[in-house]
Amino acid sequence: MLRLSLSYSNLLESHLRAHANLDKASPMEAYMRHLFPFLGIKSPERVALVKGFIQEHGVPPQGEVLATTIRELWKLPEREFHYAALQLLEKQLKKLEPTAIDLLEELVITHSWWDTVDTLASRLIGSHFTKYPDLIPIYTERWIESDNMWLQRSALLFQLSYKSRTDTTLLFDYIRRTAHSQEFFLRKAIGWTLREYSKTDESAVRQFVAETALSPLSVREALKHADR
Repeated sequence: MLRLSLSYSNLLESHLRAHANLDKASPMEAYMRHLFPFLGIKSPERVALVKGFIQEHGVPPQGEVLATTIRELWKLPEREFHYAALQLLEKQLKKLEPTAIDLLEELVITHSWWDTVDTLASRLIGSHFTKYPDLIPIYTERWIESDNMWLQRSALLFQLSYKSRTDTTLLFDYIRRTAHSQEFFLRKAIGWTLREYSKTDESAVRQFVAETALSPLSVREALKHADR
């Protein structure tokens, strides 16, 4: 079992680079608008490769060692390393201390795009806030008031899987405060989170949509499930 984060990240980097496929990398980069270089490892293979690596080497212990490993992987240019970092975090999610929210926030605003931010917001941050609910008003209020679209999107999406545990007062408030935005990713997030909650309380969502000035995109997305 490795305990030195530098050795861990270096070994994982070498492990993934050994499976790079330049032919597959090009269309993957194009799909992500050429924002990031790729190794060319498709998601199922990458997940399996990281899983096998974890089985052999374990997971860095939570705390500074894990945080350092995650940051080292996040600094690498190829997107697969960022996905691998998220996979490592998920393995230690139940053991994370409250202060790990600062690392999660750092990842949201670094190399930001929907593919990592949505995983961070809906799965990692959402689960972390379930464990430490006192963090919710401290962080999400700051995020929704920030000028960072990805932090705002995270504040909208962290309750995506909460279902009946959703704080609708908070959710609806955050939607109203961002509904004026022209940003596609915020309008899409508003519709997405309302659509998911409509599976729990359709009437509440229909009423909210009827009473709130939302973009056509948000409305269309919000009622997509309800109108089936």
